[in-house]
Amino acid sequence: MPHADTGVVSIVRSRGRARVAVALAIGVAATLTGCAADGGAGASTSPTPHADAAPATVTVFAAASLTEAFDTLAERFQAEHPNVDVVLNYGGSGTLAQQIVEGAPVDVFASAAEPPMQSVADAGLADAPVVFATNTLELVVPAGNPAGVTGLDDLADADLRIALCDASVPCGAASEKLLAQAGVTAAPDTLESDVRAVLTKVSLGEVDAALVYRTDVQAAVDAVEGIEVPGAASVVNRYPIAALTDAADAAAAADFVAFITGDAGRTVLADAGFGVP
Repeated sequence: MPHADTGVVSIVRSRGRARVAVALAIGVAATLTGCAADGGAGASTSPTPHADAAPATVTVFAAASLTEAFDTLAERFQAEHPNVDVVLNYGGSGTLAQQIVEGAPVDVFASAAEPPMQSVADAGLADAPVVFATNTLELVVPAGNPAGVTGLDDLADADLRIALCDASVPCGAASEKLLAQAGVTAAPDTLESDVRAVLTKVSLGEVDAALVYRTDVQAAVDAVEGIEVPGAASVVNRYPIAALTDAADAAAAADFVAFITGDAGRTVLADAGFGVP
């Protein structure tokens, strides 16, 4: 049975407004110093970049599998937009979509599959979703592969401890499709609410094998080992992103989406193992 949903897995990368206040104080001091030096004549009144813009916060709900890539991209976006704080909340795409539809204050949604995004769009809350990345599944085992797992057939072995994503989330739906395609009836000991929960159980040695995205295997580095699965390339998850129609700062939300779908986003996502459309 699926574990009870414990809520959004949340990682926050934001800069406090204290830094903005310090920057403004420095700018004021510099202006006053300049006026004193020349008696006020010819003193520059041109604002420094972003100095005349109100501070903005962009709250992003993103699929758990995007954690490392979006952490990096949020930092780079903030470096280019010093008056914008990005708050990232990660979790299962289905859960995030439900929270958005129920009124969670969110500015941007990035899903690991199109159905969760469609539910947000159907509620009139997503502004022109666009697919920005793709992903495929991989069999994953603890480092050293102590159970000697070799392929998908091992997921049907009742003597092994198996973890899968619940079918209600994108990685679970993709796992079901891949297993059906291979004619394998898995015998999972646990079903998890997002892919990172599955990965954690594998890296801790709590299960012998699981299915996760290939990007998760790459992100876990030496804690796990990946085993490529024949046919996985035919089961592709497409990741859409959209600014929400009721975003608190529509311009900042649109800027973040453009950054993710632009050259910087494509480079970071490719380095993380994602395919790019």
